[in-house]
Amino acid sequence: MRERDPALVNAFRQSTPYVNFHRGGTFVLMIGGEAFAHPNFNNIINDIALLQTLGIRLVLVFGARPQNDEALARVGIAPNFHKQTRVTDEESLAIIKQVCGGMQFEITSRLSMGLSNTPMQGARISVVSGNFVTAQPLGVDEGVDYCLSGKVRRVDVEGVQRQLDQNHLVLVSPIGCSVTGESFNLSSEEVAQRIAIDIHADKLICFGSHQGVLDRNGQAISELFPEEAEELLCLMQRDGDHLSGTARYLRAAIASCRGGVPRSHLVSYKEDGALLQELFTREGVGTQIVRESAERARSATIDDIGGILELIRPLEEEGILVRRSREQLEMEIEHFTVIARDGLIIGCAALYCFHEEAMAEMACVAIHPDYRSGSRGDMLIAKVTEHARKRGIARLFVLTTRSIHWFQERGFTPVSVEDLPVAKQRLYNWQRRSKILLKEI
Repeated sequence: MRERDPALVNAFRQSTPYVNFHRGGTFVLMIGGEAFAHPNFNNIINDIALLQTLGIRLVLVFGARPQNDEALARVGIAPNFHKQTRVTDEESLAIIKQVCGGMQFEITSRLSMGLSNTPMQGARISVVSGNFVTAQPLGVDEGVDYCLSGKVRRVDVEGVQRQLDQNHLVLVSPIGCSVTGESFNLSSEEVAQRIAIDIHADKLICFGSHQGVLDRNGQAISELFPEEAEELLCLMQRDGDHLSGTARYLRAAIASCRGGVPRSHLVSYKEDGALLQELFTREGVGTQIVRESAERARSATIDDIGGILELIRPLEEEGILVRRSREQLEMEIEHFTVIARDGLIIGCAALYCFHEEAMAEMACVAIHPDYRSGSRGDMLIAKVTEHARKRGIARLFVLTTRSIHWFQERGFTPVSVEDLPVAKQRLYNWQRRSKILLKEI
């Protein structure tokens, strides 16, 4: 008999909330030519096929910078840039169209694979390309004519949505057509961000050479707000970095977030499985730029009961928390504050007020084991304290058997049963012998 694989079982269980959360969502993927040329590209294609299989609506925008540079060099055309943008004459565009056309067919072919014993077996992905992006010329800047280099004029939103509604994967190249019938060389970053904004995508996902945006110690920054990302981009550009994958991602992500896309991710095209780890694990592996934090403390709703029960059951079984039934939670849900991350409840606490004594109990405090290293507990205390103050509460107390020092470090001091509100004194469980700690708020 084959041995059970606990790691595989645990991975499936942990990914389930994210599978449910992402199903039906719309993602725009931006893959540069560097990723296309890397040995890991086949694995990325397999992972994209998996996303499609899981019911995620996908638009894939590809770039071709290194391939274009190589093809132009072969025919002796020197690169010509102005303000980090390629100047594309007719001879160059003819070569670039050949390159992009070949890449478009190559990507379509790889997404069409269905060999047995491969991740693509039975995938049957329908790939659709078309004139979804209307282009216009960049024009002349400081006396330099960009010729056939262009920018996005509009996106055929209805056309893209129609294909997504029919379960097609939409593949978009960096070549756009104008209303006059001309072709223009476009920036794949601009194409991806404009599509993401216009179709109201849930995510823009980009692939870079690093596993996210790195800090000075070479560690990936897990989350940035657009303002923070813009500061980093300015520093990079001041140092002469305009065209790296990170710089291009930051420009696209900042514009996308400010245009209404909730989250933009950067993961490595070199690391096998980076896309899946970013989307289907609690911490992710790359960087996301968000309009608002992926985590937030808020008042609980009836829809959070399942998540709260899943969070507190292990602690109840250990005797750390007093057991609560689903029915009790339903009646008391208005007392609860939760910390939610990607639809997953990772923290909770309840507030029970005793208005005659201007006191309140903070109870059922729980943080998911994978998130206890952060400051989520402090976030809960701050939020519960805010709610208590609004209700005219002057003192907050807790009853605990295991977390005495943790609460003391946050300003709570030990008191006796006689210091509790009269109604709470009657309910005190002398067998449990919980320690009582109090804090003036």
